[in-house]
Amino acid sequence: MNIGVPKEIKNNEFRVGLSPSSVSELTQAGHRILIEKGAGLGSDFSDDDYTNVGATLASNAEQVFNQSELIIKVKEPQAQERKLLKPSHTLFTYLHLAPDLTQTNDLLASGATCIAYEMVRGKRGNLPLLNPMSEIAGRMSIQAGAHCLEKAQQGRGVLLGGVPGVSAAQVLILGGGVVGSNAAKIAIGMGAKVTVFDKSLEALKILDQHFGNQIQTIYSTKQAILNLLPSADLVIGAVLIPGAAAPKLIHKSDLSLMKKGAVIVDVAIDQGGCFETSRATTHQDPTFLVDDIVHYCVANMPGGLSRTATESLNNATLPYVLALANKGIKSALVDNKGFNKGLSIVNHKLCCPEVGIAQKTSSITPDEALQYLK
Repeated sequence: MNIGVPKEIKNNEFRVGLSPSSVSELTQAGHRILIEKGAGLGSDFSDDDYTNVGATLASNAEQVFNQSELIIKVKEPQAQERKLLKPSHTLFTYLHLAPDLTQTNDLLASGATCIAYEMVRGKRGNLPLLNPMSEIAGRMSIQAGAHCLEKAQQGRGVLLGGVPGVSAAQVLILGGGVVGSNAAKIAIGMGAKVTVFDKSLEALKILDQHFGNQIQTIYSTKQAILNLLPSADLVIGAVLIPGAAAPKLIHKSDLSLMKKGAVIVDVAIDQGGCFETSRATTHQDPTFLVDDIVHYCVANMPGGLSRTATESLNNATLPYVLALANKGIKSALVDNKGFNKGLSIVNHKLCCPEVGIAQKTSSITPDEALQYLK
């Protein structure tokens, strides 16, 4: 199969769809890899790293799209990339369609088959292609939040771990899944006082068993969050409903309860954010103020740690890319029901019901969509 890897063009996105190691596996399996020149530089992979394992270099994205059947990316295709998609293409990448009606409409119009990393399910119902980036984003959220708390960044001027004789910062984490648990791990390591909210008693039990009295776990209700919001120095939004828009847990009026210079890090921003005041930002311009509260809402957080993120992502995606290339698109999806959950757009049809609900439009199921694949 002809597999194409364009250079990521989203603002300050330095990851790349395939690492040289993954390319080596695919070329050894008999597939042709066409990668845009310089695509791996942001992740510290040279063009020679790719040609040495059998890849062919393309001079631009147009060449990659024109000569490939399967397109492997990291972030959702930008407007100029969506114009290059054709019905003959299968796109495999993060899509995060729920809050992005324009992208959805463009992908529907293209006729391409689109499979979303974030919707693929594992054998235990987990999210194997989202989890690696969630681990990084969770850990990075504390790192970013600690930086934002510095006075020069318009924060409170608070050190997360405090010092002898000075209290540590209070960190609230909304959501105890992969992002939340990884955020808690780093916050604890930095010496902060940590509280995690979740509606899943099972998730709270797992966190309690893992961290013991190093954290406080609280069943998530609106009032429970509001009760602790005045004490918070840093609030991490780590809520995920796969495929759907993130629920708004803190509203603009709630910000008046917070300390001036407190920090919000919205890791759920790819799905629209879980704070009413959130709007997507970039690594180039990561923060903004609302009512004296610092908001960090970078929509591709792991892109800032591109080498680690690319290698971690490829560890998870490679088996799925190999399945698509070796078996063909339809057979790969039919053989793996969890993989088929990632099927989001086929033959001008939306086949992700969660996105349909979020965008108030009709959709079919991924299983129903299989009939349109060859």
